[in-house]
This record gives sequence, C-alpha cells and structure tokens, in this order.
Amino acid sequence: MTGMEPITIRFGGYKGQNSIHTEAARTFGAALKQYLGDRIRFELIPSVLDLGYQSGDLLPMMERGELTCFYIGTIRFSDIIPEFQLFELPFFIQDRAKLYRALDGDFGNTVKEKMHAQTPFRVLGLWDNGIRHLTNKVRPIRTPEDCQGLRIRLQLSEFLENAFCALGFEPCSMDIKEFLDTVATGDVDAQENPLAVIRDFGLQQHHPYLTLSGHICGVIQHLCNADIYNSWPADVQRAVDEAAREATRVQRALALAEDDQVLAELEAGDAEIVRLTDEERAAFIEKVSPLFDAYKKKFGLPIFDALS
Repeated sequence: MTGMEPITIRFGGYKGQNSIHTEAARTFGAALKQYLGDRIRFELIPSVLDLGYQSGDLLPMMERGELTCFYIGTIRFSDIIPEFQLFELPFFIQDRAKLYRALDGDFGNTVKEKMHAQTPFRVLGLWDNGIRHLTNKVRPIRTPEDCQGLRIRLQLSEFLENAFCALGFEPCSMDIKEFLDTVATGDVDAQENPLAVIRDFGLQQHHPYLTLSGHICGVIQHLCNADIYNSWPADVQRAVDEAAREATRVQRALALAEDDQVLAELEAGDAEIVRLTDEERAAFIEKVSPLFDAYKKKFGLPIFDALS
C-alpha cells in the first residue's frame, strides 16, 4: 500500500500464549492478513494479566479503543442478556454438538442481536469456553454432601453463587487474576474451571482432588468494538467476518481435542481423579433441578430445549 496507513487490529486476551483461545486469535490474524494483506496490521496480546490487568479490564480497554477485539466469557453480560444465565446453570448443558447448533442457529442470532442493541460490542464469534470441573484441597467430591462447607471461588456472578449454594458450597466470587494471586495461600478450598485452565495455571498443585463433574459447558465471545467495526469499509468488514468464522471453527475443534490430552497430563501428575457414576451425577442434578424448572418458565421451552 502506498500513501495509506494500514488498519491496526489489536486483539487482547487473558489465557496466555498456549491457550486454544490465543491460537484462535492467531488464526483470526493470519486469515485477515491473507484476505487484506498490507491493509491490515494485526497485534496480539496473549494475556493482559501479564501487564498487570485483570480479565475484566478488557471491557473498558475495548470501550476506550485501546483494543479492537478481545474474548471474554458470556458471564460478564448475563445481567443484561439473561439468556446467558443458562450457560451458568450447573449440569444443564451436556451435549457440545447440540450447543454448537444452538450457537449457530436461532439462539445465537437472538443473543447476538441483544448484544449489538445493548452493548458497544459486536459479536464476531461464539467460542467453546470448555467443560468445567471441580477441584479442591480438602477431600474427594462424589456427592453434594462432600461439598458442604467448602469455600469455592467462582466467576463474578450472583446467579452462579446461588447455584453453587444449592450444591452446599460457600461461594466467593473473584476475577481470575485475584484468584491466581491468592490460591496458593489456601484462602479458598475449591474452584471450578476447564481442565486446560487447571493445568495451565497449575491449580492441581494446590487443589489435588479433581472431580470430573462436567457441570458447566461454557461459552466465550469473540467481540469487536462496534464503532471501530462500523468505521471500516464494507470489504474490510466482510474480511473480518470471514476471518472470525474461520477462527471459530478452529477454536471449537481445538476445544474438542484438548480435553483428552490435558486429562492424560493431569492423571500422569499429582491430581487424584474422581469420575462420577450416573447415580452420583443424578444426585447433583437433583439439587439444582428447582433452578431448571424456574428457568424453563422464564425462557420458555424452545430456548430451554435448544440447549439442554
């Protein structure tokens, strides 16, 4: 390009160099370069935590225009997009293929439209944020009774706190950076995260009991500053949209492949793995079933059935 400054797209994340989210961001950047060549300058920050920020700081950084794109869990928007609360309902979503169909269909279109109407962000993709499991430092967890009195770190969500209270935990909510800064001190007894997060942050070193509860299948959004997106020429927008679709395909494929590999690594280490039987899982589901009934009434059967 001669005489024109390239468009800079600065992508921020918080899960680090080796995460599948970062790999999807790299895919996004590579596709943009393929489609637009020197018209684009792509910059990637694998983890703003390394710069002293918290994951929640990505939101104001985006709003201020310091970032063009980022990813963040739907839990950050569940107050204004109530449908996202369904991703916080323990033992609700059990079928990843069905979840992907919902995200790519009417349900996904509904939440995207609400995000565009109520936030300064444009949804470029809905990614797989992993199947979440329980770890703790006190005892193996096989029943809701084993959860009694354990102080568990959760993401920032009042709804999530209520759900885990129903299981017998004593919840405390905090950003991932704050949690990582305190986990080694023993201030929390338990936590819940995908296997890759447990491994990448070494959580099993402090919480050696890992229960493969699979209680939540999370969703994370690939977002763009809407004003910046709208300022681009139409062909740049089309390229960004196509690159985002490619990144989504790659991210989900990596998510599906990652679990078995990471579990094998954790089993080979110091983690004590607990696999729930069908009967044990049913006892947990029974504890949260009143929440199922309440949210079925709130959202209606079509949305509920599209995910469950």
